[in-house]
Formats: sequence, C-alpha cells, structure tokens
Amino acid sequence: MEQLVIGIAGGTGSGKTTVTQKILERLHIQQNVVVIQHDAYYKDLSAYNGLTPDKINFDHPDSLETSLLISHIRGLKQRRTIQQPIYNFTTHSRLKESRELEARDIILIEGILIFVDKELRDLMDIKIFVDTDADERVLRRIRRDILERGRSIESVMNQYIQTVKPMHLEFVEPSKHWADIIIPRGGDNLVAIDMVAAKIENMLLNKHTSH
Repeated sequence: MEQLVIGIAGGTGSGKTTVTQKILERLHIQQNVVVIQHDAYYKDLSAYNGLTPDKINFDHPDSLETSLLISHIRGLKQRRTIQQPIYNFTTHSRLKESRELEARDIILIEGILIFVDKELRDLMDIKIFVDTDADERVLRRIRRDILERGRSIESVMNQYIQTVKPMHLEFVEPSKHWADIIIPRGGDNLVAIDMVAAKIENMLLNKHTSH
C-alpha cells in the first residue's frame, strides 16, 4: 500500500518528540512506523571552512542537509532501506557510523524547520505544528542543552539570543502557515493528540481500502 508521510514541526523545546511519542502510543501499529529526525542531518563542522561553532548559525535552514533528507524520504517511499546520519551535538560532527532505517507504512518526520522547504513539505500527507509558549520552550532548551549536550548556561543563552530566537521568528513561526493541524500546549494537549491519532488511523484505513 501507499505510505503515509507525517511531518511534526514546532519551535525548539515545543515538545515535538513528546507529541510524536504520544501519537505512536495511541496508534495500534507502532511497529509499522519509522521516525526520521531532521536534526540528524546537520552538516558536519568540516563543511564550514574552519569556522568555530560559536560563529555558526545552527538555527538557519542552511545548517541542515535537507536535500539528503528529501532523498532518504523518497527512498523510504520506494520501500528502500536508508542509512541515516548520526550527529554528535557536543562535537558538532557526524559520526562515521550511520543508523539503518527500514521502510514502514508510516513515515514520521520531526524537526524545527521541516515546513520551510517546499520540496520536503510536498512529500507530507499531514503537517502538524506543535505550538508551545515561548518561555516554556526556552527553559526546556536550556535544560536539554546543558544536561544532554554538554553546553554551558552562558553558551546556551548567547546562542538563544543571537540565533535561536531570530531564526524562530524568521523561519519557524511563519512555517506554521503550512500546517494542517496546530497542537497548542504540546504533549499536554491529549484531546488534540487523540484526534490526530484517530485521523492517522482513518487515513491509513482509506489507503488500505483504496488498494
């Protein structure tokens, strides 16, 4: 049968991963889902001609190799196995190893900037935007970058002021326009998550019956 491609976007710390997990928990076909994260496609530090990380805008669409993600989504849609890059956020580099992802009936794409590129956007059957209060997003970002990515509080705050917030206003927030569904309050909005899961199951059923 034809696959269902779902995009889940939203600002940094909006709860995209939590929403993704809660949707998958409600679907009775979790083993039939492949989750692919835009974050895995950050360009290696070597692509910046000697620039140090503090001089790089990691929140601009150009910092991601979206063309490779698009190629991989197309491969999954053709039932091919792909090798997803593995990115180390502490060293800002790609590992030599890759992550093997097999094709499934549901392809779920997660990322801050996935609605910005029209070619990527056009591959999606459902586009979901997770809309969370800015203050809450900042606090989550600080906690994640310090605990999971080994950053200092000063570097996280500087990055937020210099690139995260401006890029959110320039690219992420306007991309909400392309969403089919907007989920306020992220993973706390169980009513919206239940409705999205029901819609996905219904669309899958229609794809099954049409084939």
